[in-house]
Amino acid sequence: MPEPAVVVLASALVFIVALLTAAGAGKLARLDGASYPTAITRAAATFAAVLTVAAAVTAALLPLVL
Repeated sequence: MPEPAVVVLASALVFIVALLTAAGAGKLARLDGASYPTAITRAAATFAAVLTVAAAVTAALLPLVL
């Protein structure tokens, strides 16, 4: 069973990576000429996608850990 501190640190790392990826996607959308609402929508979709992929990878690797 992983320590609670490891779980919190891993969760924080995934959250930070998702935020940075979303910020990059929003910036690229603005550089491509998208309006602010469109750029925010693309950033939000990217944020959700990164969290979804992280959850899927965690679910796939969980049986190997336990």
